[in-house]
Amino acid sequence: MTGTAVFGVERSFTGRRWRPRLADDRIAFAIADRLSLPEAVCRVLAARGIAADDAQRFLNPTLRDLLPDPSHLRDMDRAAERIAAAVRAGEGIAIFGDYDVDGATSSALLLRFLRAAGARTSVYIPDRIAEGYGPNLAALLRLQREGARVVVTVDCGTTAFEALAGARDAGLDVIVVDHHVAEPALPAALAVVNPNRLDQETPHRTLAAVGVAFLLVVAVNRALRAQGWWASRPEPNLLAWLDLVALGTVCDVMPLVGLNRALVAQGLKVMARRGNAGLAALADVARLDERPQAFHLGYVLGPRVNAGGRVGRADLGARLLATDDPREAAEIAAELDRHNEERRRIEADVLAAATATVEGALASAGALDPVLALADAAWHPGVIGIVASRLKERFDRPAMVMAIEEGMAKGSGRSVPGFDLGAAVIAARQAGILTRGGGHTMAAGFALPADRIAEFAAFLCERFGACGEVAGRLPEIGLDGTLAVGALLPELVAELDTVGPYGTGMPEPRFALGHVRVALADPVGQSHVRCVLAAASGERVKAIAFRAMEGPLGPSLLAARGRTIHVAGRPSIDLWNGGRTVQIRIDDAAPAA
Repeated sequence: MTGTAVFGVERSFTGRRWRPRLADDRIAFAIADRLSLPEAVCRVLAARGIAADDAQRFLNPTLRDLLPDPSHLRDMDRAAERIAAAVRAGEGIAIFGDYDVDGATSSALLLRFLRAAGARTSVYIPDRIAEGYGPNLAALLRLQREGARVVVTVDCGTTAFEALAGARDAGLDVIVVDHHVAEPALPAALAVVNPNRLDQETPHRTLAAVGVAFLLVVAVNRALRAQGWWASRPEPNLLAWLDLVALGTVCDVMPLVGLNRALVAQGLKVMARRGNAGLAALADVARLDERPQAFHLGYVLGPRVNAGGRVGRADLGARLLATDDPREAAEIAAELDRHNEERRRIEADVLAAATATVEGALASAGALDPVLALADAAWHPGVIGIVASRLKERFDRPAMVMAIEEGMAKGSGRSVPGFDLGAAVIAARQAGILTRGGGHTMAAGFALPADRIAEFAAFLCERFGACGEVAGRLPEIGLDGTLAVGALLPELVAELDTVGPYGTGMPEPRFALGHVRVALADPVGQSHVRCVLAAASGERVKAIAFRAMEGPLGPSLLAARGRTIHVAGRPSIDLWNGGRTVQIRIDDAAPAA
């Protein structure tokens, strides 16, 4: 299966080539020989670059092996000492967080630790629409008037030059804890702890902000221990908050390899114990009644935490994750669930309009620009990031989506592998096109005058071409191998789960089922398609194609009733109605010759 397209599929129903992920089958055979695992599991390991000698340790990631000394990050010791001094002196410490999941989890993590240390602390989350992203001087001065002597910004602050200069001049000590791409110049802060500083040497550049915040907590805890602070009060168990670290890491789409993999793997174990009242309440309103996996964090819990910042009150997510009161947690979780339903409705309207715009451009020009850039005054700024992600997935190219108000466009972008979007946005700001902008490799936020949108789009397309990307390249979907329907047993799915957690940089296992007949195909929900696939030998398996009616896959599956096709998808466990059977989450399908 190494070289040619899987089952010879060069163009599927969605226009993609089925590419084998594994280039050399011998690596999988070596892992199987070493660990006595099923061939499908060994193919997944080998396709993700795991050598036979490393497979056992990879399957059991531990923080003991992977957690670095926090002091290796620049300014970490300065930040830890200042926060520890504020705790000892009873000074006010304010946490200024971003309004997304990474910001909410970072804020809740620091708040929980500082409360455990007996500190005077508070959290401030800016309003997405009224204040925008990152620290603003008015909010910082307000926190100072309310008693803060130290402000810790989390998931923001690296490019907040004017606001932090003003805070410094006002006598406020600001500590930046961030992970977004930095510029050569740094803001006027007491400390800037960011693995993506240009002067930073570290193998941990892909940490989410909550991962950096966790290292800060480790460092502050160590400083307080050295100063005897815990002699008269119980020292907190820092590992008990890894559920927050896992949630923020997954939802900020960080690669689940190395340290991130260990943080998420251990965090999922903590989350399963339901020790965080807010996360437990959120799981209940989302009807999550199984052991949480990274998928649930990214697609079930995360969107609800995000909903407050998108269409509700920006501080709801951080409040939910920081509370220990089950009643308060239940009330906030219910409110976030309602906001999430509203977000879904708004998102669907904006996505439909944006998709129609792209398809109209394709129909008239015959091809699309290598980077999509769309804007409209009717679009809600709270959902543009999600819409950008959907467009990126559907059209396989970076997507920038903007909401226009009073002549200014506020935008959010999502990228594809190989194109550093955060660096491109910073370059556009340095070129004077953007008034504000920053981000990381796969996502970015920005603002610019509406009359410069075309110039911004041209700038990105030119930079995209300079990266060696070719507009109109044939999209592909990677596959780990082929499976017979009869091999789809719960035991196999359980073995595949041991290779996780899965996410960015560690894609879920995806296999091809060849020559299966579509015995059933029906629409379900708003845009999904459920199927029953039958092998020639008589075995059957249930399947579901999520959001398939938003593109060509859904109509193609419905039209294939009674016909034989090839299917590409991810095996999972279906717990519907108390059962435990295997189903396939269909990602693609193709006609069978």
